[in-house]
Amino acid sequence: MTLELQGVSRVVGGRVHIHPTDLVLEGGTMNVLLGPTLSGKTSLMRLMAGLDTPAEGRILWDGRDVTGVRVQDRRVAMVYQQFINYPSMSVYENIASPLRLQGRSRAEIDREVRGVAEMLKLTPMLKRKPLELSGGQQQRCALARALVKGAGLVLLDEPLANLDYKLREELRLEIPRIFEASGAIFVYATTEPEEALLLGGNTATLWQGRVTQFGPTPQVYRRPVDATTARVFSDPPMNFLPVTKTGTRLSFGHLANAPAEGAFARLADGHYLAGFRANHLALNRHSGRAVAFSCRLSAIEITGSETFLHLVHGSDGWVGLVPGVHEIAPGSEVSVWLDPAHVYLFDAEGALAAPAAYALAA
Repeated sequence: MTLELQGVSRVVGGRVHIHPTDLVLEGGTMNVLLGPTLSGKTSLMRLMAGLDTPAEGRILWDGRDVTGVRVQDRRVAMVYQQFINYPSMSVYENIASPLRLQGRSRAEIDREVRGVAEMLKLTPMLKRKPLELSGGQQQRCALARALVKGAGLVLLDEPLANLDYKLREELRLEIPRIFEASGAIFVYATTEPEEALLLGGNTATLWQGRVTQFGPTPQVYRRPVDATTARVFSDPPMNFLPVTKTGTRLSFGHLANAPAEGAFARLADGHYLAGFRANHLALNRHSGRAVAFSCRLSAIEITGSETFLHLVHGSDGWVGLVPGVHEIAPGSEVSVWLDPAHVYLFDAEGALAAPAAYALAA
């Protein structure tokens, strides 16, 4: 079972929504589409489903060209952010509805409904109406209706975005289990890097209608091919700083310097862009190689167990994420520390020149 996109694009009113895209999704895989709002996740899903026709390119299902095939004639199921159930029907009838449309026998319907209900822990709710369920249970009902169709491709468009934190955590843990049991190709859209990491599988990062990288999720996170991918796969977005490599030294501006070791030592001398994630900044010297930067604190957010520091360094805005509660007055001058082992270097075009040492060791 394979879904293949060959040079697929989407243009609406002369505006490019999806640039020419090549992707191959294998059967039995979880595939996450990660990107900010309006990056093209839903547009790409609609092309996969057959809801929209590509401006160019082909879509192949198990080697068969299905580019012009109606969505009704494909083995596709889709669950949206706004979960949809039939309010006048019981949970049982909601789940059974696609099977009745397929003309399945009463015994088959009962077996399939009860099987998927057991998988999704809905068995005690089968006689209830959707409005008698919690938000998480209603979303599980919508998922059950999608899965019971026996679809080879299941598309989940930010399905947990409208649920509260506890329910999101619960379903994030359940969805990989559901996916493993079904054996279908799952495509899951999200704006949250943490969600992509929790779901695992493969991740495609999207930015302004382009897939910037696709591969195993930990690999894309640790080895982004360019600065754009690194920005997308960081929450808060990755911080950046110009750096110059001269001989055996890296110069971060005029005051901060570090030895050019490991992969950095093999780079040609010149100007680069250093990238580092928010959680790699610290308020104290946590390693002997850490470099200090003097910043101005513009704002602070305390979450309870962590503190977000909104920093200004020269003309650059950074965000630091440090453990614990720190009460620092906005406008204060603060020193933050960064271990060069957590720094990525990108070239003038934004392509990855050298990954962070910690990512190579992982």
